[in-house]
Amino acid sequence: MENEIDKKLLAKNIKPTAMRQLVYDILLKNNKALSLYEIEQQFDNVERSTIFRTLKTFQEKLLIHSVDDGTGAVKYALCDEDCKCLPDDLHVHFLCNTCGATYCLREMPIPKIELPKNFSFQNANFVVKGICAKCK
Repeated sequence: MENEIDKKLLAKNIKPTAMRQLVYDILLKNNKALSLYEIEQQFDNVERSTIFRTLKTFQEKLLIHSVDDGTGAVKYALCDEDCKCLPDDLHVHFLCNTCGATYCLREMPIPKIELPKNFSFQNANFVVKGICAKCK
């Protein structure tokens, strides 16, 4: 019988290997975006490249999205189930200046931007910086 993680992976056409299950579980259990380094710290002896390939697969299959919060380390967070990573799916992120945690504020979509003629949208990043509830 398939467990919930396997169902989520299979729904995105991702073969549920042991590493993919573990990385998904780490992302699921955290309510914040995590860097490759932070995910790597959850394992005793795993090649960084294996985790990175897993994250790239997840991103290509729209299971996770990346966050550039200005800290210099790309962070990753699970997408909503119906996310297509289109402009309408993009949301604001919050970076805590005290603990460094980055949170998805899914209920706050990025405002629509009217671009000049002959410009084409590819991505947007909106990060609000402050102090999170834990650190306040």
